[in-house]
Amino acid sequence: MPRKKKKEVVVFITKDSYLAAIKNSINTHLYRNFYAKVNNKREDIVKNGELSCAYFVSSILVIFSLIEGIHLTVNGTEKDLKTSGWKKIKKPEIGCVLIWVSKKYKDGGAHRHMGFYIGKDKAISNDHQKGTPKIHHWTFNRGRKVESIFWNRELSS
Repeated sequence: MPRKKKKEVVVFITKDSYLAAIKNSINTHLYRNFYAKVNNKREDIVKNGELSCAYFVSSILVIFSLIEGIHLTVNGTEKDLKTSGWKKIKKPEIGCVLIWVSKKYKDGGAHRHMGFYIGKDKAISNDHQKGTPKIHHWTFNRGRKVESIFWNRELSS
């Protein structure tokens, strides 16, 4: 008499898979280009990866259903983080989203950048010169001010 196969029970480990996706993104060209019609002309609106930080971060978050949509701006991604249940915290936790400000402009605006904290004082964010995600010190060796740290309880182990 044939033996009944035991049914496998598979439970996704969201945090481990999420962190692996972030770490495996280093040097990928996946987030380098995003095309749109601007004044009826085809244009790479992230400029060959120069402006891809929000595209990178929001894409990873969408894959794991941690925000609603893909965004091309830090402001748009930050708004989605807030409406998707992410909370500001004071100290970074592995997997949190970091938002940095590096320059303040005379008109009151600022250059903002975003990425992920991966532990041991390291972060991964898009390198505007290479156009790909890279690993670096979480404060850019104090070269950028950490403006906000966002955490989602779905990432708690």
